[in-house]
Amino acid sequence: MTAKQQAILDAALQLFAREGYAGTATSKVAKTAGVSEGLIFRHFGNKQGLLDAILEQGREHAKQAFAKVVMEADPKKRIEKALEVPYTINQRDYELWRLIYAIKWQTQQYDNSMYDPVRLVLTDAFKQLKYADPKAETELLLMYLDGMATALLLHEPDNKAAILEALKQKYDL
Repeated sequence: MTAKQQAILDAALQLFAREGYAGTATSKVAKTAGVSEGLIFRHFGNKQGLLDAILEQGREHAKQAFAKVVMEADPKKRIEKALEVPYTINQRDYELWRLIYAIKWQTQQYDNSMYDPVRLVLTDAFKQLKYADPKAETELLLMYLDGMATALLLHEPDNKAAILEALKQKYDL
């Protein structure tokens, strides 16, 4: 990716996250990035292509964030590592994650498939640990993660360590 393409993506991310996808014109992205609007269309096709490129970066970040979970063999440690993922989000990536979370409410484009590998290994972990309904437990844990990430992105709860500890206790970790 060229420096100009990255500048366009950075500007779009910043504007989409702050002003919303629908509320951001490509002309404003171009001005913020210091490029012509035509360059956006040449590299990304349209505003949707720009959003798709940002969301692809988000999928890559998610893949990296969950790699330790997917690679863990011990079922209890796998669950523990999954619970810790929202606490490992780098603050410089908050804008990207805020946008990804906002997009699922602003558009019908939330791509849940990025969680499929994690879903599989967590379901397997709950099966190994003899949970009555491993699929339901997996979905519940993913909901916890979604809520935890939202809370951490919007505000840092004073008791975030205690929250994590309570969840670890729930799963006897």
